[in-house]
Amino acid sequence: MPANRQIVLDELPQGPLSPEHFRLAESERPTPGEGEALLKIRYVSLDAANRAWMQGATYRSALNAGQVMAGGALAEVVEANGSDLKPGDLVFADTGWQEYAVLPAKRLAKLPALEPMTHLLSVYGVAGLTAYFGLLECGQPKAGETVVVSAAAGSVGSIVGQIAKLKGCRVVGIAGGEAKGRWLTEELGFDAAVDYKAGNLRQQFKEVLPNGIDVYFDNVGGDVFEACLFAMNTHGRIACCGAVSQYDGAPPQHGPRGVPGLIVTKRLTLRGFIVSDFDAQRDQALKDLQQWVAEGKLKVQEDVLEGLETLPQALVGLLHGENRGKRMVKVA
Repeated sequence: MPANRQIVLDELPQGPLSPEHFRLAESERPTPGEGEALLKIRYVSLDAANRAWMQGATYRSALNAGQVMAGGALAEVVEANGSDLKPGDLVFADTGWQEYAVLPAKRLAKLPALEPMTHLLSVYGVAGLTAYFGLLECGQPKAGETVVVSAAAGSVGSIVGQIAKLKGCRVVGIAGGEAKGRWLTEELGFDAAVDYKAGNLRQQFKEVLPNGIDVYFDNVGGDVFEACLFAMNTHGRIACCGAVSQYDGAPPQHGPRGVPGLIVTKRLTLRGFIVSDFDAQRDQALKDLQQWVAEGKLKVQEDVLEGLETLPQALVGLLHGENRGKRMVKVA
C-alpha cells in the first residue's frame, strides 16, 4: 500500500512549543468508503489557533498527545464515492498534518479554480474572510475614524489594515520591530506603526494616536489589549479575534485591569467572533475581496515554506512572529 506521512503531536507542551513536541510518522494511505473522499494535501495553513487547541477545547475539541496534529489545508480530491466531487477538485478541510486524509464528502465544498492557488488559503480563505467580517461586521468602521490592529503584519492583520484604508479610515498597525513597521507604512499604506517590542505602548500611543481609537481589531490579547482599552474613544468598538500572546508559554499573571469601569464609562462594544458566524455573507465578501485584489487596492503577502517535515518549526516560527502575511507549508 502507498504510504502516508504524518506529523504527530507526540507530547502536549507544558511551556513554549518546540519542534521536539512533534514526530514524523508513517501509516498506510487511507481508503475512502461510501460517501467519503480521499484527499491529497497540497498546502497546510498555519495559524496561531493551532497552538490554542493544545490547551483545551475551543470552538473545536482539544488535541491530545499521540494524535495527528490538527490543521486546515487546501487539498485535492483523489477519489470521491457517492459525491458530486471529482478528482482534481480543490477543497479546504481540517485534514490534519499529513499527506492524505479521508473525510465525509458531504462536509466538503468545491473551491473555485483561482490562480495563484495559494490565495485560496490567504486572501480568499479564512484569513481574508476573518479580516473582512471582523472589521466590517464587528468593528463597523466609518470614514474618518481611527482603526488600530494588532499583529498587523500577520495574515489577518495585514488585510484588516488595508480594508480599513479602503473605507477611508486612519490606520495604525501594532507589530514587532522597525522592519515590520516600515513594511506596513511603506508597502501596505498604513498611516503609522507601533513597535510593541520597544515597550511603553501608552507613550507611543500618545504620539501616533492623538485622537484615540475608534475601532480596535485585537489579535493578541494581553498587555497590548489592555493598552488599547485605555486609548479607546467613547462608543468605540473592539473586534476580538484572537489572543496569540496567551497561547504559548506561561499563563498571564493578570487580566486587563480596570475593564468593567472602562467599558461602562466609555460605552464600549466588545465582540468575539469566528469566521463561520458569517457563512451567509460569504459570497459577497469573496466578491469584494476579489475585486479589491484585481484593482490593486489590496496587496496579498504570503509566506510559503516547503515540505511536510518543516511544519513543526514553521508553527513555532509563526508564534514568534517570523512571518509577514499568511504562512503556509507546501506539502505536494
